Amino acid sequence: IGSSELVTGVDLELRAGEVLVLVGPNGAGKSTLLHMLSGDLNPTAGTVTLDGKSLVTYRAQDLALRRAVMPQQSLLQFAFIVREVTEMGRAPYDDDAQTAREHVDRALQLTEMTPMEHRIYPSLSGGEKARAQLSRVLAQMAPILMLDEPTAALDMRHQQHVMDLARFVADQGGSVVAVVHDLNLAAGSADRIVVLHRGRVVADGTPWQVMDEALLSDVYAHPIAVTTHPMEGTPLIMPLRKSLVAPPTR
Repeated sequence: IGSSELVTGVDLELRAGEVLVLVGPNGAGKSTLLHMLSGDLNPTAGTVTLDGKSLVTYRAQDLALRRAVMPQQSLLQFAFIVREVTEMGRAPYDDDAQTAREHVDRALQLTEMTPMEHRIYPSLSGGEKARAQLSRVLAQMAPILMLDEPTAALDMRHQQHVMDLARFVADQGGSVVAVVHDLNLAAGSADRIVVLHRGRVVADGTPWQVMDEALLSDVYAHPIAVTTHPMEGTPLIMPLRKSLVAPPTR
């Protein structure tokens, strides 16, 4: 973008049945990479392919049948109700009313938004808006979900619920790629984690392969300890207070 190279040297594959989480500090290139994977932003070099075809060869409707995108921010100011926002996910399809209603009902149930389906979208809290947008994405029924910080505005229970839904989609044979800032949420939910730093992939592997103290401390420019979750057996990541870090020896 201009003279700045936001993402470079990335070689990445998204696989069926997998939850892939992108992590990294602010400005690492996570959202930019997701925009390129979704086809919303064309790379200035390199290629993004889907089913062996470059994304630029797809019509917008054909692409919408294959991947659904939840952006970091959804600027929607009109007085749509939650059900109408969810119905937007059916736009790529030529549904009859009954089929569309069934898909929308299912999406609202999955996100626990059925009790709010008649609420006016701009009146919702930030977390409720995020869940309404996730309802739209799920109603789209695309085999690939691309979620940019889907848990950022959510409380603890709903954060885990979103990642459980991602697992549900992957277990049905779909693919999910999500940008997540909470390293513990990522470590407990992802099949594979990609760490981005200054626009480059610095680690790609399972949570235990990637959640390395030295790597994370370097990437986040802050001392980080990694241990084992006592109940889940997954990596447990803890930033250390500066006062707990021994001063460097002279």
